[in-house]
Amino acid sequence: MKTNYDVIVIGSGPGGLAAAIAAKENGADDVLIIERDVELGGILLQCIHNGFGLQLFNEDMPGPTYAQYYIDKVKAHGVETLMDTMVLDISPQREIFAINKDLGYLDLQAKAIVLAMGCRERTRAQIMLPGARPAGVYTAGTAQRFVNVEGHMPGNKFVILGSGDIGMIMARRLTIEGAQVERVLEIMPYLTGLTRNYVQCLLDYGITLQKHRTVNRIIGRDRVEAIEAVTVDEKWQPVPGTKEIIPCDTLLLSVGLIPENELSKKAGVLLDPITNGPYVDDRFMTNVPGIFAAGNVVQVYDLVDWVTEAGSTAGKGAAQFALAEKLETGEEIPLKAGENIRYVVPHKLDKNHLAEEQVRLQMRAITPMEERVLVTVEDQNGEVVTKKGEPYARPGEIITLAIQPKAYEAVQRATSLTVNVRKR
Repeated sequence: MKTNYDVIVIGSGPGGLAAAIAAKENGADDVLIIERDVELGGILLQCIHNGFGLQLFNEDMPGPTYAQYYIDKVKAHGVETLMDTMVLDISPQREIFAINKDLGYLDLQAKAIVLAMGCRERTRAQIMLPGARPAGVYTAGTAQRFVNVEGHMPGNKFVILGSGDIGMIMARRLTIEGAQVERVLEIMPYLTGLTRNYVQCLLDYGITLQKHRTVNRIIGRDRVEAIEAVTVDEKWQPVPGTKEIIPCDTLLLSVGLIPENELSKKAGVLLDPITNGPYVDDRFMTNVPGIFAAGNVVQVYDLVDWVTEAGSTAGKGAAQFALAEKLETGEEIPLKAGENIRYVVPHKLDKNHLAEEQVRLQMRAITPMEERVLVTVEDQNGEVVTKKGEPYARPGEIITLAIQPKAYEAVQRATSLTVNVRKR
């Protein structure tokens, strides 16, 4: 096989597939996807529920169908793929070291790299859940693979900790398969996943969600026999007199996702401590020239459509960098999180890019606002550059706002832009 490529994409989930396609469509000749699994598609292959493609296709597709659309395009565009291959290291000079059982140790050189490794689930150890260590404690994604891919039920009677999307989707899936889901516990005072999943997966199936509640202790020696639930206060401290023993044989954890950036750090990519993903500009290039990042490796998205869109932007930028060997950049200004905004992606905006096309910003609220809100992008003097109304703002749902080319002149006068969400 070749050892030199225009663009190498690491990861073949929705972000990686879209990046490879966009790189080809924007002039890169030699594009390679490196995937550690034996199939393209990433986590989409085990997501057999609907809910994919509503934003980009106005269609409600299951995960494998959505993935296959992009896998077919990857093949049609002549993108090379290297499966069952583990990337071991990346240098800032865009040299990639990888290994697989057929080709052995590989030393590859790319003009541009797109990091699309996705994210992983938080485990029991990471949330320091006390109690014994019996069998029957799984992350929600692991249980999803057992049920949807392996055809194996991991238990009969479940408690789910966390109201993340995978947990709620698995509550419905397990119920359909005949299991009993006792309840979903959420330590936060609000839902952390999408409202649509709360309605379609919990309310429609009569599954109870308890907020301000968590698992205080796991009971059981060889296998989970019960969990002890407890109400917590604003500082997550147990409230006396609220303990309850809930019999169950399986505990599922849906307590958040972490972008996989071990390789990013090896390449010298700087990470945002809020998102745990790389700092990126509006083309999704990191602080290391020629190394781009896309999808859930940058921030944990709520919809796969946004992951695909980010992958396309990163792939286009990577192709432009590879062809020019250097991506022309103009004056960049920071994008800051303002009132009730936890973070904004991208982190920087090249003022000149607005002359070519809109720049889409995405962010999450810190606390829920269940009334009508106004999202604004303001310059350093408080002048509104653009704004958008929303019916509400919730931490579990990403807010999207595009700065249009008509704001070009206003952005030229700005030295920074701050995003705020306020009550209307």
